[in-house]
Amino acid sequence: MLLARVRSSHVQSQRVIRVYFDYVIPFWLSIGVLSLCQGLLVGLPDAWSPAWIVRLRSRLWALVPALSIVGFVAVGSLAERGSAETLTYIALIGVPILAALALGWFMRGARPTLALLTAPLFVLAWADRGTLVGEGAGVLLSALSCVALGALIAGVTPARWLAVGIVAMACADTALVVSDLLQAPNNALNAAHPVGGLPRLQAEVFGSAVMGYGDMFVAGVLGGLLAATTDRSRQLRGALLVALLAAAFDLLFFIVDELPATVPVASALLILAGASRHRRIRPAGARPPRPVRAARAPTPR
Repeated sequence: MLLARVRSSHVQSQRVIRVYFDYVIPFWLSIGVLSLCQGLLVGLPDAWSPAWIVRLRSRLWALVPALSIVGFVAVGSLAERGSAETLTYIALIGVPILAALALGWFMRGARPTLALLTAPLFVLAWADRGTLVGEGAGVLLSALSCVALGALIAGVTPARWLAVGIVAMACADTALVVSDLLQAPNNALNAAHPVGGLPRLQAEVFGSAVMGYGDMFVAGVLGGLLAATTDRSRQLRGALLVALLAAAFDLLFFIVDELPATVPVASALLILAGASRHRRIRPAGARPPRPVRAARAPTPR
């Protein structure tokens, strides 16, 4: 999806958040928080693969990441306003439900009672909308929903095919941003508002920066992939790597106003895959095989 700096005409009316003492949240801090959120998302999903889910496993699930972008552009081009409004209400209903599933079952340290935290977060994002606290609550809800989606997709998709799907999503995202095909439907989606001042959960708005839902989604998918196929330490290294790459990628905002934020996530995946090219991916918690000691020759007497 699209990571963007909000232009000055919109900054004064919508995106600049004034906190106490009339302090204006700068763009570098806004985008830094969203990039850090991408990294944290990689470290949150837990492995999820119950016995009954084996029947649903298929390589076709690997198409979901790339098709989510291509389909969004195709539908948005045909009915820009109508599709944006529809996605707004789908996010309004689906994001809190998925966030509750993440808190209760699909993230590290999940407990069913934690799912109840979704309600106050939603109320905060609604009642305090337009402030830094309200926007933070909305971003947290969206991020948690991506944790659930990442764990679910990783549970039904073969690891190698899901890795290909993540890279394909980044390639499609980059091509659409460069060709200027993503901006129009993305702007329509960011501008759509549900009735009654309900929170806009279809995109992550924080301060003067906007990140598309797909950019959080792909980070959650990578986190689910690492949780399902590696140990905890490698998942945390992946989270740190994504955060560092995303922060470095943000420096390009000195040159452009819009960037495909799926690229740092796919780049981190390729770096991790290259670093372990001589090792097999083993299940979470599995120990590496012990080296076999060479037999000693009998000592002469």
